[in-house]
Amino acid sequence: MTAPLVAPAPAERFWPTAGRLLGLLQPFRRFMLGAVAATCAFVGLNVAAPKYLGDATDVVVDGVFSGALDQGRFGFLLAAVALMYVLASVFNWVQGALTARSVQGLMYGLRASLEDKLHRLPSTYFQERSRGDVLSRATNDIDNVAQAMNQLLTQLIMSLLMLCGSLAMMLWISPLLAGIAIVTVPLSTLLTVVVARRSQAHFARQWTETGGLNAHVEEFVSGHEVIKAFGHQAKAAEVFAQSNDKLARAATKAQYSAGVVQPLMVLMSNLNYIAVAVVGALQVIAGAMTIGGIQAFVQFSRLFTQPVGQIGGMLNLIQSCVASASRVFALLDAGEDSAEPAAAGSTPVAGRIVFEDVTFGYPESAPAVRNISFSVEPGQTVAIVGHTGAGKTTVVNLLMRFYEPGSGRITMGGTDIAQIPRDRLREQFGVVLQDAWLFAGTIRENIAYGRPGATDTCIIAAAEATYVDRFVRALPGGYDTVLENGGEPLSQGQRQLLTIARAQLSGRAVLILDEATSSVDSRTELLIRQAMQRLRQGRTSFVIAHRLSTVRNADLILVMDHGRIVEQGTHLTLLAANSYYARLHNAQFSDPAGQADALEAGI
Repeated sequence: MTAPLVAPAPAERFWPTAGRLLGLLQPFRRFMLGAVAATCAFVGLNVAAPKYLGDATDVVVDGVFSGALDQGRFGFLLAAVALMYVLASVFNWVQGALTARSVQGLMYGLRASLEDKLHRLPSTYFQERSRGDVLSRATNDIDNVAQAMNQLLTQLIMSLLMLCGSLAMMLWISPLLAGIAIVTVPLSTLLTVVVARRSQAHFARQWTETGGLNAHVEEFVSGHEVIKAFGHQAKAAEVFAQSNDKLARAATKAQYSAGVVQPLMVLMSNLNYIAVAVVGALQVIAGAMTIGGIQAFVQFSRLFTQPVGQIGGMLNLIQSCVASASRVFALLDAGEDSAEPAAAGSTPVAGRIVFEDVTFGYPESAPAVRNISFSVEPGQTVAIVGHTGAGKTTVVNLLMRFYEPGSGRITMGGTDIAQIPRDRLREQFGVVLQDAWLFAGTIRENIAYGRPGATDTCIIAAAEATYVDRFVRALPGGYDTVLENGGEPLSQGQRQLLTIARAQLSGRAVLILDEATSSVDSRTELLIRQAMQRLRQGRTSFVIAHRLSTVRNADLILVMDHGRIVEQGTHLTLLAANSYYARLHNAQFSDPAGQADALEAGI
């Protein structure tokens, strides 16, 4: 099942997260300044237009009472208003285009940073977290931040400027009515702050549960055949329903807590409108204001209260954006592999491999390997055997620096591998894992994965040496057959052979075979053993195997139990010792009674 989810970020991280997100817009400040300038022009034109309409109304009223309409001035005012609205639309489009350019540039950089970060994270990070949650941070949360930022930078700046511009015009027309109009602002601000504090935790939980749901979906999709084979569809549906219910409840609480603001804002806006209309009518009757003036003020009042309501309505968008950004930043801030030494680039890596009293343990657990010591000469084949969980794979992961030893050291050619850059170190290894990993692409591209630019002659030679060529040529597309879904339409054994061909072509100095024959039948295993014999020539090889038939010819066999090397030697010397390896051998090749005795002994 999936790993437990990381708890949502606390609400007090709202402002640091929001500030960090806005700080990422620094490289796009020219576009943002242009967007702000276009927004100012848009708001200025929209704020000026009601005043011209009010003046046009006064011209009409004066014409009614005087019996002579000033058509020239009236036409000028109407034309000016029309031009203002046309120009406002143009500036609005410019503002939207510049904002989109800034936000998409920010998202491009953020996705690139995440991609780079994923390559620098230690293997333990992915072991402690569900893949679905990590993918959700890199996809759903990034998309949510992009959509929210695009709307917020467009609407929030515009709303704030509209608020200030309309307030200035209201104060110019009538300070008395302006005072009435702004009475609701402190109350609205207080309400927004209170709701923001309550809703932030709900939005953080919503996106955490989204990551959990994605983790379950990823698990079900990757294991759908096993789920069906064991008839656990109902159980899988139940687990999905539980996760879906948690997400629905978290999202409902988040949307409800933030959504309560806008209706209250609308209510206060309407009450404000009534108060302005009543007092304004009394002002007109008293002769303190003209009809055009009160008309313009009412329009400005609407322009003033509308941004207040919009800002309240954007509260849920802001909270959701910051919650997602907090999850993305948590991934970007996760601990990385230890720093590379500055002067390690020229360090040679080929040669003798030595483990010197190496101990390694996962956080908060007992050591996976303890006091491991052995040496391997160039060209030798080392087999590592033992029961499941004995620490076999951990040894080769330490060698490739996927893990760092807690104590002791590992050397290659006399140099501590901690002084060799990971990328350069791993260039020495050709790897075949138990799980045959193939990417979406042609068979030709998958074989050449470890050696980009390899010629067709080299690719075919590697395929022939590993018995891949015979089944590839039987496919309709041959080497141009496109693989999907991790290797369809190949069988599991054919996929494993393909990864062996990839290792053959790579020509790396050190070969690591982690249960490389576990997914093939006995006949194919025999063919692979013959191919491996040629493949290992001139290379240092580490072979991890449960089937002892694959390691009999190894130069050195390491027998591991509970993280320790309990025996080491050749096949014959270990059998002669009649100890752990001999019992393990008898468990596989003796009669059923002997196997039962070995199992009872804990082998």
